[in-house]
Amino acid sequence: MSRVLPFKHLPLRTRLAAVAAARCPRCRGARIFRGRLAMNRVCPACGLRFEREPGYFTGAMYVSYALAVPLIAALTAVVYLIAPHLSFEATLAVATVLFLPCVPAIFRISRVVWIHFVETVDPSA
Repeated sequence: MSRVLPFKHLPLRTRLAAVAAARCPRCRGARIFRGRLAMNRVCPACGLRFEREPGYFTGAMYVSYALAVPLIAALTAVVYLIAPHLSFEATLAVATVLFLPCVPAIFRISRVVWIHFVETVDPSA
């Protein structure tokens, strides 16, 4: 019987692979999401509860903000380079519209990163 190492004791490459694949931080075998936006309440393989308490994913909002702001800034710069005649407000509006398809991906990524971060800092029993 092989022993599963706690997430914080794994090599960085293994941890990043688990985050990129949206896998459970404890067993790294099961997926966190069961659909495009639907999450499993617990890991189907090891039983880790993904949402520990009400308001747990408030921290994921900070992660999504940290991901969204540079992306919107980059899109704004690209729109400005393509259409420099637009006003700043119009440039920002176009960048925002271009950003909207990225929202589901940022939602997923931020939750996965948050779950992995919390499991690293405060492993569940």
